[in-house]
Amino acid sequence: MTDLEKTIYKYALLNAIKHKGNANPGAVMGAIMSSEPDLRKDAKKIGSISGKIVTNVNEMSIEEIELEIANLGIEIEDNKSNNEKEKGLSDLPGSHKNVVMRFAPNPSGPLHIGHARAAVPNGEYAERYDGKLILRIEDTDPKRIYPPAYDMIQEDLEWLNIKIDEIYYQSDRFPIYYEYAEKLIKNGAAYMCQCEGGEFKKLKDACEPCPCRSKSPEENMVLWREFPDMEAGQAVLRVKTDINHKNPAIRDWVAMRIVEEEHPRIGREYKIYPMMNFSVAIDDHLMGMTHVLRGKDHLANSEKQKYLYEHMGWDVPEFIHYGRLKMEDIALSTSKAMAGIDEGNYMGWDDPRLGTLRAIARRGIQSKAIHDLMVEIGVKMSDSAISWKKIYGLNRNILEEISNRYFFVPNPKKINIYGLNIEKDNETNINKTNIEIIERPLHPDHLKRGNRKLVFDGEVYISSNDLGDGIVRLMDAVNINIKNNDISYNSKSFEEARELKARIIQWVPANDNIKAKIVMDDASIVEGICESYCKNLNVGDIVQFERFGFARLDEISNNELIFYFAHK
Repeated sequence: MTDLEKTIYKYALLNAIKHKGNANPGAVMGAIMSSEPDLRKDAKKIGSISGKIVTNVNEMSIEEIELEIANLGIEIEDNKSNNEKEKGLSDLPGSHKNVVMRFAPNPSGPLHIGHARAAVPNGEYAERYDGKLILRIEDTDPKRIYPPAYDMIQEDLEWLNIKIDEIYYQSDRFPIYYEYAEKLIKNGAAYMCQCEGGEFKKLKDACEPCPCRSKSPEENMVLWREFPDMEAGQAVLRVKTDINHKNPAIRDWVAMRIVEEEHPRIGREYKIYPMMNFSVAIDDHLMGMTHVLRGKDHLANSEKQKYLYEHMGWDVPEFIHYGRLKMEDIALSTSKAMAGIDEGNYMGWDDPRLGTLRAIARRGIQSKAIHDLMVEIGVKMSDSAISWKKIYGLNRNILEEISNRYFFVPNPKKINIYGLNIEKDNETNINKTNIEIIERPLHPDHLKRGNRKLVFDGEVYISSNDLGDGIVRLMDAVNINIKNNDISYNSKSFEEARELKARIIQWVPANDNIKAKIVMDDASIVEGICESYCKNLNVGDIVQFERFGFARLDEISNNELIFYFAHK
């Protein structure tokens, strides 16, 4: 194709996917003229050749169009306005009777927010249609297994409140994969290939069959039985497809290969391992999958698996492909996270800088916020972008209701306020007159929760960041004047503070408090002091430190509270 033909082809594909496989030549022409102003001079030329290209595109199936869009890396734009964009989970296609869905992670590490993209919709659909949700651990690549992940995945799903009906481990199912490999060989639908990898690729790319393809089922069965005695790379089992398929990756794909590494769960019991497309297709059928949700990067895999379904005479489930989830400011790579943990750059899988679900939970971000976000994104072919800002917005709506308010002073500095006319007992050094008990509600919208009491005696901690010259108001207490680090009483009422345009700052009684540390979202630590009522908190409680942000109590150690910061 010329560059012009490639451009027309792109817009024809995009128009076809929007109209269920029926591209309109006029609409394609209009889209090119609108989006490619440099090509307007070639309008006549485009008109004369676009008809043939559109016709060819319209002869393709929806699956072929989707696959071609993915292979060419074409972004599907959502041209609807923000108000018009579809949000939420639309109905599943096909029958809604006896719906069976599956979530099938690889146990390479704990789940991160990207996994929630698949887990939440699967769980929602299974619940919506009173169906069944299967957790299938796909552990057929020993090099990609992190043994603790077997338990971590289930813990993470429990945190997401996703109900699992059945659990399977693919490493338990090798005899089943062998059984179906033999059935395919005997049916003439699979063959043992002993070609060198580079040589096979040359033949495949030229749409030519390799010499092994013509072997009889009997010859292939002999090689299959000798397979365990071979060395890695000496042979593979291939599934026959269309050797002329336009996508070379789909031509005669590998079903089984030799793996010599020890498996963390089953040791060296097996040497012949299934490839993902083989084990997944067999399991999806045997487990009764009615609908399969997967990213559009799996479009080619869906195409591959359909050949196996055809060979076996099985009904193909409804394949539903969704767009990529872009998360530019969230660290998601499991391999990079593991390397960072091993090198000591991260504290663990729940390091606040990571996008793992356990890191998110440790900070006090609620599973409902993640759930609601994934439901809002829905399942559509266009890509979606999320950010911490979006997550924080959803989580804030939840925490505002449940979090009690407290005072916290970061980087504290003790001050004495002169001019308050407060006397001290020389023996105890405690103020004995004019001590004021200041009460503030635990939650301004839920007064039945009660009040906290702060003792104000003129000796308090404020943040060293608030020591700039000027008049400030200690919240609900008094107005003070700061000048060259000298602090003096100014006035009492809030009205006077407002007239003086005084800043309002937090404070904590100097003689009634508890030390606190807050681990921030970048893993830095803010040291400070919080009011003594925080002693009543339990690990896991989430609070709102006024004018600082939301934080989750993670640990109580040596009369010190350690929090993890959620967000403002």
